[in-house]
Amino acid sequence: MLYIGVDLGTSAVKLLLMEGSGKIVKIVSKEYPLYFPRPGWSEQRPEDWYEKSMEGIRELTADVDQSRIAGISFGGQMHGLVILDENDEVIRPAILWNDGRTTEECDYLNEVIGKDKLSAYTANISFTGFTAPKILWVKNKEPENFAKIRKIMLPKDYLAYKLTGVHCTDVSDASGMLLFDVKNRCWSKEMCEICGVCEEQLARVYESYETVGTVLPHIARELGIPETVKVAAGGGDNAAAAVGTGTVGDGMCNISLGTSGTVFISSEKFGVDKYNALHAFAHADGHYHLMGCMLSAASCNKWWMDDIIGTTDYGTQQKEITDDKLGENHVFFLPYLMGERSPHNDPDARGTLIGMTMDTTRADMTQAVLEGVAFALRDSLEVAKSLGIKSERTKICGGGAKSPLWRKIIANILNLKVDVIESEEGPAMGGAMLAAVACGEYASVEEAAKKIVRVVDTVEPDSALVEKYEARYQQFKQIYPVCRELFKVIR
Repeated sequence: MLYIGVDLGTSAVKLLLMEGSGKIVKIVSKEYPLYFPRPGWSEQRPEDWYEKSMEGIRELTADVDQSRIAGISFGGQMHGLVILDENDEVIRPAILWNDGRTTEECDYLNEVIGKDKLSAYTANISFTGFTAPKILWVKNKEPENFAKIRKIMLPKDYLAYKLTGVHCTDVSDASGMLLFDVKNRCWSKEMCEICGVCEEQLARVYESYETVGTVLPHIARELGIPETVKVAAGGGDNAAAAVGTGTVGDGMCNISLGTSGTVFISSEKFGVDKYNALHAFAHADGHYHLMGCMLSAASCNKWWMDDIIGTTDYGTQQKEITDDKLGENHVFFLPYLMGERSPHNDPDARGTLIGMTMDTTRADMTQAVLEGVAFALRDSLEVAKSLGIKSERTKICGGGAKSPLWRKIIANILNLKVDVIESEEGPAMGGAMLAAVACGEYASVEEAAKKIVRVVDTVEPDSALVEKYEARYQQFKQIYPVCRELFKVIR
């Protein structure tokens, strides 16, 4: 049978068609606009997501026996606020994960309600990207829209609703709303009261691999697929990517180098770090995970190459960074181009290059950008270590993972073996695998991962280079605390 994985990203929707064996048949990508109505704001039209997804599915399945399509599932950008009225029409454009307008609401939640209460209710504290402060923002700034709300949804769940007519979400995506009791895998009554919403306005919660329904008859006719096609709940993009890389079960690690960057550690047990520096979320495999999320990762390199240097030939620029230069760089880069989430939770943080001298080269600065992202990923790994979590290796995925140099830098800065997998399709692959589990192709997510995911290369850390980078990391982690107060006055 055939399974469709839908990765609803920030710039495009990627759709993947997978055979039950895990073989990828075809991949299609469709872009849609991103709107910035004010500085620091980030929005999209849910209608664009749906239109491009339908267009993509038709193209994806045009050349196959459509009767073999058995299931569809998702990985999707997290935290976005989609609000529907009594007719299930979109009330306003979706407010996205990287939108920074909710500083006041976050301060209210963290300081007035209190971080201890938030952590007790949801296992997390408030970040500007989370959904609950967005709801409060609409309540405070757009009361006429708040009064119209009948359903509150997340981006990928809007697609599931359009396909099935079911208002649904999954445990991993719901975990990032700050409305969800992660430990008990249910909505938090206390947080609903704080945000002024009722549970009836929230979607029904499923495990990521559970079937929420089948495609509506008119959708099946429009797409040319059977009405029996099952739609599984899917997962937030990082949880779905973890499934796609086989990061399931206890103590597995995955690093994602996409627009944002994550250190994702799966666990069979629920746990929260005492400073809430890492997110404690439910995982798509039925268990839990800890995740450190930095807001700018591969996007730092894209900014540096495209906008500053003025080239799209990333490989040529990286060739100048030879092995003898690794661990020797005196230039440091703080990768906080959009503020930072883990572990600092500081929307005022800014990207910073420091340590340049008259003999600093462009290659040194390019190297600093790559190393700065790796150092910031290590910040999250250090928090995990403080909880007693020990990892010796990690999978890696995302656009930045295609760089052999960056993989080598990460292996040595984090002192981890970095496993490169055969397919780096991340959330789309994970979505297809979740659909296969929902349809009974595999008995569990763990079984699917074990049989489908293949490691094709491993980057081993070098002890001498690890030692050099250890000294550099100790210098790096002193820079942000010194700059923190300055960031507040240079907005």
